[in-house]
Amino acid sequence: MKKRIFSIVAIAALSISSLAAQKSIRLGYIDMEYILENVPEYQEASRQLDNRVQEWKAEAEAQMQKVEDMKTRLDNERALLTKELIEEREGEIAFIEQKALEYQQNRFGPNGDYMIQKKQLVRPIQDQVFTAVQQIAENRNLDFVFDRTADIGMIYADQQYDVSETVLRTIKRTANREQLENRDEIKEFEQEENRTVEQDKEITEREELVEERKSEREAFIEQKKKERDSLKAARQKEFEERRAKILAERERKKDSILKTREKKTDTIN
Repeated sequence: MKKRIFSIVAIAALSISSLAAQKSIRLGYIDMEYILENVPEYQEASRQLDNRVQEWKAEAEAQMQKVEDMKTRLDNERALLTKELIEEREGEIAFIEQKALEYQQNRFGPNGDYMIQKKQLVRPIQDQVFTAVQQIAENRNLDFVFDRTADIGMIYADQQYDVSETVLRTIKRTANREQLENRDEIKEFEQEENRTVEQDKEITEREELVEERKSEREAFIEQKKKERDSLKAARQKEFEERRAKILAERERKKDSILKTREKKTDTIN
């Protein structure tokens, strides 16, 4: 596998080298972090987001502290409570704790508010940078522009150096060659190798059409699944609201009973 990848990379490098032999390659780079640090709009929006994050953290900590306080209070009163009351209190604590964890996930999870707003914050600046880079690259005849602070690195490349189709074609043919088992397969493979890029493109387009229809079917299935999940979530929410209402009613009745007992005690005394 490593040899195959090396061979493919070598082909890509040779293709670029061939083009480079005809024209000297001109490179440029940017420092995205430096750019963001010097865009006032980004800095102000970033400060606003940091303030919201601090508010979210404070709210998350307050919710979890409430849970811990409820657990401590239950432990202190456990010996004085009936089994039914203990179970009710434990159910209430579990419910509130689950809500607190959901809040943390919604705010700071991989798809939470923080990540979403962080991306929204950077995206307008990135769009401006990419537009500016493209204009500068064309004006200065740059072939490649890199971002020295990014994992991906390259953010602009002249299309003449794109050897993706050549690499893809080589991968497919190399894989096919390794799977050949008889003369008929070898003959068919040789015919495929003699096909032109245009012929390959026509076949690829047909295959892509088949794949597109397959994707549409999968999207339809996924949509139905989302609808079922949405219905399930709605039922779960209804159950939780009903349960919370029952717990609140039980707590009200318990308080009423305790007050009645206190009044009787005061009357006797």
